[in-house]
Amino acid sequence: MAAREREEQATGENGKARASSSAASEEPPPRTRPPSPPPVPPREAHPGIAGCRSVYCYERLNHIEEGSYGVVFRARDKETGEIVALKKLKMDKETNGFPITSLREIRTLMEAAHENVVRVREIVVGDTLTQIFIVMDFIEHDLKTLLHTQTTPFLASEVKTLMRQLLSAISLLHRNWIIHRDLKTSNLLMNNRGQIKLADFGLARMYGEPTGEMTPLVVTLWYRAPELLLGAETYDTAIDMWSIGCIFAELITKDPLLPARNETEQIYKIFRLLGYPTEDSWPGVTSLPNAPSLLSKGSALPPYSQLRKKFPYSTEQTIDLLQKLLTLDPRRRITADEALQHPYFRESPAPAHPDTFGSFPSVAAGERKRSASPNAPHRVADQKLAYQLEMDL
Repeated sequence: MAAREREEQATGENGKARASSSAASEEPPPRTRPPSPPPVPPREAHPGIAGCRSVYCYERLNHIEEGSYGVVFRARDKETGEIVALKKLKMDKETNGFPITSLREIRTLMEAAHENVVRVREIVVGDTLTQIFIVMDFIEHDLKTLLHTQTTPFLASEVKTLMRQLLSAISLLHRNWIIHRDLKTSNLLMNNRGQIKLADFGLARMYGEPTGEMTPLVVTLWYRAPELLLGAETYDTAIDMWSIGCIFAELITKDPLLPARNETEQIYKIFRLLGYPTEDSWPGVTSLPNAPSLLSKGSALPPYSQLRKKFPYSTEQTIDLLQKLLTLDPRRRITADEALQHPYFRESPAPAHPDTFGSFPSVAAGERKRSASPNAPHRVADQKLAYQLEMDL
């Protein structure tokens, strides 16, 4: 009897031990402490959001120019002594808040970081809500004034350097879905080291795929593509490439390629130089809004290009690049990336090094009076293209 009790006691203790062992095995593993967060960077690395500085931090030196959307001054930073360009946005007549053109300009300038695009330093404000200024790097010259004041055009090697820089900047914009929409020589700044800076993004805007409808009233008249003159409501980066073609020709000859007084004269100058368009050379041209009133009056013009006649001393590769930039059909017009690979840049003479460019008196610094340049078109919602002058063909 005593032996049986000892056996049952031993069996009970073994059962408790097994139960205890089983319970221990079912317990959750102890939690591990999460790794400590990385050290917080110093405040200087991520400065807090602060208000804009006052424009009175700058000493205004002289007026540079006035455009459709702003007035530009040369100024000096009172703290550092640096010379900057101060652009006052035109907001006196704004009734709907901050102008969309200025928002686009600031946004695109800050997104288009490139050595050949003017750099925005900061935004400063004045005493009232209508006094808003963009502070940018000061560049000594613009190409329009240089071409006007020089006694001779740029050398062929210098033109190549300028064109390569311009195409490089435009290639960056187009890869980032930005159309400048106001390329002209007065919007190309140049320093005394042979480096150009693309400026004035007042008409620039981002676009998507498909592009959708956009106003045709963009680009200064002398540099405006034919599809815009014919009233196209959908367009893309090809309008910038047309403007580059006009700038290319102006760099070669020192004079604007297609100066006109109004849209009608402009379109006929284009047709006289590059040929009258047909459905074969430009599919869909006859369906553009302004085509019925314009194409019927130009049917007597020759259908072929006169570029070789206009530039008798230019090389074949120069004429070929010009022709591809100034192709009437925007779908066949060369792109910025394609233009950078054109044989024109590989033929003799080679592009000049920027350091070899000469120095010129700076008109922007008030040393000489600048010549007048046409302004970009005003953005009026209900404005329509007016064709009042008929050209004698």
